[in-house]
Amino acid sequence: MWLFAAWSYADGIGVNNAELRLTDEGYQLVANFNVNLNPVVQQTLSLGVPLYFVGEFSLTRSRWYWLDETVFQSDQTIKLSYNALTRQYRISRGALFQNFTSLDEMMRILERQISAYFPADSMKKGGSYTASVRLRLDTKQLPKLMQVNVLTSKDWNFDSGWYRWTIRPPEGVVRRKTE
Repeated sequence: MWLFAAWSYADGIGVNNAELRLTDEGYQLVANFNVNLNPVVQQTLSLGVPLYFVGEFSLTRSRWYWLDETVFQSDQTIKLSYNALTRQYRISRGALFQNFTSLDEMMRILERQISAYFPADSMKKGGSYTASVRLRLDTKQLPKLMQVNVLTSKDWNFDSGWYRWTIRPPEGVVRRKTE
């Protein structure tokens, strides 16, 4: 019991689950992460320094005669920020943003990562594919003076590592409609 309690409050990023979904638009990789920011990173964010997280997705097909074929690959950058005047947290993905009153609310949105759609016909029926997902803190986008401290401190090592699983599309795939 104590081991489980210690793991659930550990700092860093872990993968809760990941899956490949088939919809009318095509396939989509979906992953749920567990992100626990340590006090150093939380304080940095509360001082107004934006944090950039990168969600990475890839799907490859193994080939015995050559290098693996990349079927799909995408990255999305998510910016977390805090405004001390309005006392609001903000999460931004490209031109889209959303404000939150608490850090926990914002982190729930960060923890769910969804890739762009890719065509359903890009996966051959009966083939074997490897799906991979990863979420990491992009320390290269921190202010230059902070990057020196990041190199020597373990407080800034936020990377889930690659989470991989094998997918074998069945011969008759039933498309699931999105609501």
